[in-house]
Amino acid sequence: MLVGRLLGYFGRGLVLIAPIAITIAVCVWVLTTVDAMIGVETPGVGLAITVGIITLVGFLGSNLITRSAIGVLDKLFDRLPFVRLLYGAVRDVLNAFVGEKRRFDQPVSVRVDEAGDVRLFGFVTQESLSTLGLAGHVSVYCPHSYNFSGQLVVVATDRVQRLEKPSADVMAFIVSGGVAGLAGTSGDAGAPGVPDAQ
Repeated sequence: MLVGRLLGYFGRGLVLIAPIAITIAVCVWVLTTVDAMIGVETPGVGLAITVGIITLVGFLGSNLITRSAIGVLDKLFDRLPFVRLLYGAVRDVLNAFVGEKRRFDQPVSVRVDEAGDVRLFGFVTQESLSTLGLAGHVSVYCPHSYNFSGQLVVVATDRVQRLEKPSADVMAFIVSGGVAGLAGTSGDAGAPGVPDAQ
């Protein structure tokens, strides 16, 4: 009885302490890694410099001349076999999450069986696949739980329903394996080609 109670207290303590400890450890690791890369000894200065440089490049990237220079670099990288693959993949993933052409902003549920008893949660990445000869289909990226990977599924449009929830909440729900609760807030209205959830 006493052992069970102590194990319960230990479990509760672990749930309370572990998220705080892991978050602090990751933040310290990021700070020290960036500081070491930049070569500064004051904690946090390297991260501040990095954020400043990235913001400055983003500001300059809005300039027509800078965009032309980046376009030249794009063409150059596209000609190099391995570099093209790496550069293109990183660019497309970053654009999908934070760029002007964000892709993970349409959370949906995908009906796996006819009755709709089994569903996958994911994000519409392409509204039309007619160029692949798959008219009436969409591509949906379904992230894996507790992992930085996922699966791309191609499904008929009528099997996809829009989830009226913010993308960040749905992503947290999927990645946490359904443990993270979905907030009671509504997302944007339905997108073209994707029916709203009933």
